[in-house]
Amino acid sequence: MNVMSLDGYHAKIEYDPELDLFRGEILGLNGGADFYGKNPRELRAEFKKSLAVFLEVCREKGIEPRRHFSGKFNLRIPPELHEQLAIAAQAEGKSINTLAQEALRERVASS
Repeated sequence: MNVMSLDGYHAKIEYDPELDLFRGEILGLNGGADFYGKNPRELRAEFKKSLAVFLEVCREKGIEPRRHFSGKFNLRIPPELHEQLAIAAQAEGKSINTLAQEALRERVASS
């Protein structure tokens, strides 16, 4: 995963072949903010500028810059996987929710 971080904010970086530039999209915001650069140094500088502009607009408009997450989401899985999770959770003396949280934490920690 191509992610650049700055001051607790994260941006997904992709190459745009039409422009022959790298594009960054700041993630987890209550709006859109992107930036472009030819190389990592330029990308980081543009990330900083784009984030500053976004945060200033949010301050002016009284908007919370970060998207709010409730901590709840629905996940649809095949019945067979649901059964396997239930059995694994019971065997470990845990809930399916706890087992899923552990797996998700492990996945994002390895990113």
